[in-house]
Amino acid sequence: MPVFPILALPPVKLKVRKIEGILKVFDPLRARYVALTPEEFVRQHFTAWLVSDYHFPESLMANEVSLDVNGLSRRSDTVIFGRDGSPLVVVEYKAPTVSITQDTFDQIARYNMVWKAKYLIVSNGLKHYCCVFDHSNGSYHFIPTIPDWHTISLAGTSEN
Repeated sequence: MPVFPILALPPVKLKVRKIEGILKVFDPLRARYVALTPEEFVRQHFTAWLVSDYHFPESLMANEVSLDVNGLSRRSDTVIFGRDGSPLVVVEYKAPTVSITQDTFDQIARYNMVWKAKYLIVSNGLKHYCCVFDHSNGSYHFIPTIPDWHTISLAGTSEN
């Protein structure tokens, strides 16, 4: 297995195997093996953390969700839906070697113009940022911690 940095996330026992010469990891949300890239390494740890520590139901989480942004096909890294099917959280991951910049937040904000989720999370596995999106003026403000599933599901998609 390639050497990845120690993340600021709880360790996860990943199911890794070499398939047709490519190292792949099993993604429980997609129920299949996918290429084990540095970003995927972060995604697997982060989604496991959301499930174990924040009680997000795996059944309402999806990885690599397609969306159309201004006529261009894009993919959101993780989207967490409410029980009614409405998007509540959009998560964007970067590899641990990639700095999180304003461009990262601009990217997730553009994606959220489609999703209209209340919460946005960005992580490179070393640093994590969570913000609440205000749809009335298209802005977001940072909050100090990621809310748990109970808090987010109660907040729903209501405006600030």
